[in-house]
Amino acid sequence: MSDSDARLWAMLCQLSGIFISFIGPLIVMLVFGPRNAFVKSQSTEALNFQITVIIGYIIGFVLTIVVIGIFVVIAIAIASLILMIIAAIKNNQGIEYRYPICIRFVK
Repeated sequence: MSDSDARLWAMLCQLSGIFISFIGPLIVMLVFGPRNAFVKSQSTEALNFQITVIIGYIIGFVLTIVVIGIFVVIAIAIASLILMIIAAIKNNQGIEYRYPICIRFVK
């Protein structure tokens, strides 16, 4: 896999989280991860971030009983969107990106 292809797939992996949550990073990790170390590391990072975001959404929806959950869900949506765009830009430049708030389940 060429360097430009690796950067493209890493970027698409980050952006796929906006539309299809953890499914996009999982597919990229399984299909293109074995071909390139950069794609594997970034798809794993994106997958871990999407799992963390899902956990945050679940906590936010549970907290809607106390009304504060609405604000938690909105904050998670805005923060995750911004972080995914930053990660996609960094990956397109060929720079590995580590999310500041991420529970690393998959290694």
